[in-house]
Amino acid sequence: MTNQQPPRDAETAEQHKRSIRSFVLRQGHMTAAQQRAIDTLWPQFGLDYQTEPVDLNAAFGRNNPKVLEIGFGMGVATVEIAKRLPQTDFLAIDVHGPGVGNILKLIGEENVANIRVMRHDAVEVVENMLADGSLNGIHIFFPDPWHKKRHNKRRLIQTPFVAKLLPKLKAGGYIHLATDWEEYAAQMLEVLSGFDSLQNTAAAYAPTPDYRPETKFEARGKRLGHGVWDLVFVRKD
Repeated sequence: MTNQQPPRDAETAEQHKRSIRSFVLRQGHMTAAQQRAIDTLWPQFGLDYQTEPVDLNAAFGRNNPKVLEIGFGMGVATVEIAKRLPQTDFLAIDVHGPGVGNILKLIGEENVANIRVMRHDAVEVVENMLADGSLNGIHIFFPDPWHKKRHNKRRLIQTPFVAKLLPKLKAGGYIHLATDWEEYAAQMLEVLSGFDSLQNTAAAYAPTPDYRPETKFEARGKRLGHGVWDLVFVRKD
């Protein structure tokens, strides 16, 4: 995941616009089952990138709350959250082919209808496909921490990217971040706290909401002795 952290002004953010990326392209082996899921389920649950705003209600076939998830990995937690919140619709974005195949496979196996999947750079999706005020929530769980100091500039959660996300939230909508890397958690808290339009729901870090299950990254972090930090901020009216 690559982006820069310039001073918080629109001119500098615009200068860095082209450098922001929501991902680092990873290669991986696509299993036969994952490929089969893409071949058979993409027409129903996949959403192709387009350069104009998408009608999310039409994409899901109903007018329910919409949540954007960026970076769903293999999709296990995303599917579980969708099962726990059946009245909420989830637009799940990742670029990892096996992950896309796996989430579609899980959608089919679990008979989950409230997820739509995209394989594209989330930054371009946010900029071009999502209308302002179209989201009730944004989930970004365990993004790459880029833990070496010289790589910190590649982290996703930095001011320019969050500035792109916030207009897409309805008033009262929330952004929920989670990480198992303490220094990144501190950066996330600083970035989100820097926006006057956001209100922290906790004094600092939030209790893990009931809807978020433990992910494999979280379990791995705990095994390594890491803590886990959730942040939940709400857009003010």
